[in-house]
Amino acid sequence: MNLLLFISILIISFIIVRIGAIAFELTGLEWSLAKFQALSCFTGTGFTTKESELITGNIQRRHIASVLIVLGHAGLVTLIATFANSLRTDISIPKFTIPFLHSVVPSHLLPWINLAIIAVGLYVFYKIFTNTRLATKLTDALRSHIVKKEIIKPVSFEELMVVTGGYGISQIEICENSPILEKTLLDSGLKEFDILILAMERGEEIIPNPSADTKILLGDTLICFGKLKNIRDKLCVMSK
Repeated sequence: MNLLLFISILIISFIIVRIGAIAFELTGLEWSLAKFQALSCFTGTGFTTKESELITGNIQRRHIASVLIVLGHAGLVTLIATFANSLRTDISIPKFTIPFLHSVVPSHLLPWINLAIIAVGLYVFYKIFTNTRLATKLTDALRSHIVKKEIIKPVSFEELMVVTGGYGISQIEICENSPILEKTLLDSGLKEFDILILAMERGEEIIPNPSADTKILLGDTLICFGKLKNIRDKLCVMSK
């Protein structure tokens, strides 16, 4: 039972990480980076300062990361517990007969058999889920379901980060408590923090390279370029 539970949790963990990667991709991350960030959040490893800014600087991504981190810790604890129970020798397990060999395996050898089954299962699991065709079909099915159910709101651009100086592009939605609401771009003071507005999304309308006298309205989405730290500190807090 513990062995079956271990393998089941392993499969569920893979699916959760893949869903997390799809969710990150829908928020604008490139697919290979989205997969790495989802695995990093789920396992609690692999983060770098610059890459983590792509997560912490976006409200939707922070929610996704939080869910992955919580599920990852719960899954890891359960995996360790079921793995340890699979190797215990003090569990009362009846002897069983290996077909065709007519030999009885003592119960004290069962943990080693379980360990061998886990090793084989991990290998088979790895080969199946790293199969490009199968992984692609699973990913497409999950992505289609997430988009159809509107679990994650897809964005129409990809957030990029320039290696030198931590500069990048980010999307900020203006909410009711934003100090720059109803101000023009000139009066917003964003230029003082080296934040450049590349475009504005206003409903179905896209305003490219908006002029300095363009007023910032409730619900507008700003496509910004600048130092990601400044964008996060000066705009993400504003738009909460």
